[in-house]
Amino acid sequence: MTRSEGLRRRTLLGGAVAGTAAVGVGLTPAGTAAAAPGDDADLDGQMPPGGWAAAAADVRNEMLHTWNSYKQFAWGHDQLMPVTGGFSEFFDDAHPVGLTIVEALDTLFFMGLDDEVAMGVAWIRDHLDFHAVAQPVQIFETNIRMVGGLLSGYLATGETVLLAKAKDIADILLPAFQHSPTGAPYRFVNPSTGELSGPQNFLAEIGTIIAEFGTLSRLVGDDKYYQAAKNASKAVFDRRSPLNLVGTTLNIETGAWVDPTASVHPPVDSYFEYLFDGWDLFHDRDFKAWFDLLNTSSVAHEAVFLRPPGQPREHLWFARVDMNTGVLGSLRQVELTAFYAGLLGQAGNFALGNAYLDSWTSLLSRYRVLPEVVDPLSGVATGKGNALRPEYVDSCFNLWLLTRNDRYRRLAFAYYLRQKADSRVPNGWTVIDDVTTTPATHGDLTSGYWYSEQMKYWYLMFSGTDRFDYRNNYLSTEGNVFRGVRRPH
Repeated sequence: MTRSEGLRRRTLLGGAVAGTAAVGVGLTPAGTAAAAPGDDADLDGQMPPGGWAAAAADVRNEMLHTWNSYKQFAWGHDQLMPVTGGFSEFFDDAHPVGLTIVEALDTLFFMGLDDEVAMGVAWIRDHLDFHAVAQPVQIFETNIRMVGGLLSGYLATGETVLLAKAKDIADILLPAFQHSPTGAPYRFVNPSTGELSGPQNFLAEIGTIIAEFGTLSRLVGDDKYYQAAKNASKAVFDRRSPLNLVGTTLNIETGAWVDPTASVHPPVDSYFEYLFDGWDLFHDRDFKAWFDLLNTSSVAHEAVFLRPPGQPREHLWFARVDMNTGVLGSLRQVELTAFYAGLLGQAGNFALGNAYLDSWTSLLSRYRVLPEVVDPLSGVATGKGNALRPEYVDSCFNLWLLTRNDRYRRLAFAYYLRQKADSRVPNGWTVIDDVTTTPATHGDLTSGYWYSEQMKYWYLMFSGTDRFDYRNNYLSTEGNVFRGVRRPH
């Protein structure tokens, strides 16, 4: 599908956008060409002074800097609080599960930090007991972070205890699918009691399962995990509208839409990612057909080009629309959706993916690092935090893998320098509460996914490590590598 084919539907001139009069907001007809790559020369031109190997070494050092602080202040706990030198738990305050250890395993492996990997594996073997968690946990988070992290750790190390722990946790989650009338999972399960809850579930949480459950099925020789995940994705697809759009929230017991807003933004985002991944990872043609139909319709109905007042050119963004009518809703942009640039490229719509990456890059002329939420008409950050999000770098990584164009490495390196300058503290890297202040206003948390995602993307992009297959690979939505691991001989 060409870009003009994907955009020809939407012409916004003369309309109203999310309650704001269109007069003077600079909306341009969809289909107008985006600016050429390289307009943001201050970002595009940055090369590592010592070459890419030096950049990779710096990333590795920063990983160790934060990992050593985690070992000092938070070992065995879920997350480091680097400003105060403390820790927090993600799932259950009374029962840590070593989330950071699980999330960091394959990144440490790719960096050649084998002693650290062995230490993490030993902790998991001796201490990880997810059955002891006595609070409801999200199926989605538990799957992509715990099951996924253990599986990628197993693929990297061959330590069978990691595969056994992954299966054990997946078995805790599986009844959420098996006891659902539609096949879409309940949102929560209490691991210690098995109690299910949350009959209203978001699409990302329903459909971001196949990579982990499918990989588990392949490794243990039991198809039940794959089929549960596939049935969940199909339950959503089967309830698409006549416009071939899907909503945001589904009642998994009745099959009725609770929120009929169609979007590629959270909490829908990774539903689309895992439809494509079901094809990419397992060559399941059903997933490819579902992705092609829904994604084509999403682009046709949701892609818009906007030019704010005083700006020299327009940028591509994705709106929210009504799934049944296509009527335009909010234009609010969420940084989590920056991943979609890479997915569009992977799916063969490279021009559109590149244009969307350019849109996020354009914001870096105003902000040192990307804020959580932005109004694209004004460029104003309506969510001023930065939670060490990896999505912009994720897209740079995927577009670089596709093209080997060094522009994407340069963009990623420039962003690395910015994030390091604003997030580095004496005990590691921390989230930011407000990116608009100088200096940035720090929070106090190193998110577990930081180890699994951003640090891995940067290192793989800069290092050329022989532990990763750059031609044939797969990374999950959490950055876990399920294809492309090369163990040293």
